[in-house]
Amino acid sequence: MKPLVEQLPLSDNTSFVARTHRTPNFEVNWHQHIEYELILFTEGAGLSFIGNYVGEFEVGDVFFLGANLPHTFKKSGDVITSAIVVHFKQDFWGNEFLNLPESKEVLHLLKTSLHGLKIKGKSKEVMNTLIGTLEKEKGFRRIITLCECLDLLAKKEEFDTLSTQEVKEVNNKNRERIDRIFHYTMENFREPIQLSTIARLADMSIPAFCNYFKKSTRKRYIDFLNEVRIGYACKLLTDNTSITIEGASYESGFSTIANFNKQFLKVKAMTPSKYRKIFSLRQSQL
Repeated sequence: MKPLVEQLPLSDNTSFVARTHRTPNFEVNWHQHIEYELILFTEGAGLSFIGNYVGEFEVGDVFFLGANLPHTFKKSGDVITSAIVVHFKQDFWGNEFLNLPESKEVLHLLKTSLHGLKIKGKSKEVMNTLIGTLEKEKGFRRIITLCECLDLLAKKEEFDTLSTQEVKEVNNKNRERIDRIFHYTMENFREPIQLSTIARLADMSIPAFCNYFKKSTRKRYIDFLNEVRIGYACKLLTDNTSITIEGASYESGFSTIANFNKQFLKVKAMTPSKYRKIFSLRQSQL
């Protein structure tokens, strides 16, 4: 998978992009762009990869991603996935707007979004309505609605910060190396993966690779791999009520149920059975 620095087109009568992307146009490889991104998922589910964060997404989820933050969203299986995606540059409203005293909170929000934000609580509900409206707005009302989105996030701060990886420019050699590792992991996480294989992909010895990956992502490779596997297991546990916890464990690439339970607790702060129970209870209340 080749990394992309995505160029996002604007029409002649708009200053930022707000449109729906739906399978097969939803699927984009690991990429980054200078625009900030608000994304509301309206169909489907899958795994989100944002900086060094791995987690699930589902219908109704809202993310806010800062400029040049690498990311991709991988749908589960053959499901149709769609999202309303808003892209805007920091200076789309002019060079001085964010220097105004009234913009201080929004400027802080933009800096925080460099780590990736997942919106929660009442703000998530309101953002669903605002982003859904934003796609259809015309004229100056578009800018007002986008400002309402940013004002809500800046004031309420109802979000989880996702990635601990610093956003910075990397040279082409390191970028290609990380992307080879990422692509191989995504294609093979359900099978046993040896450190020697990954180190070979990176053209490094095992100790050199471990140091390199930890320095680049601020986490160990085995932790990244386990997060990918746990994210996939979560979708199995919620999408397929007939699969057992042990079955989800093996389908996700874990060789023992004991290690699966241990890693699940570490990543999700709860057991697989409790995770499934909470999800089922939430669905019954909808």
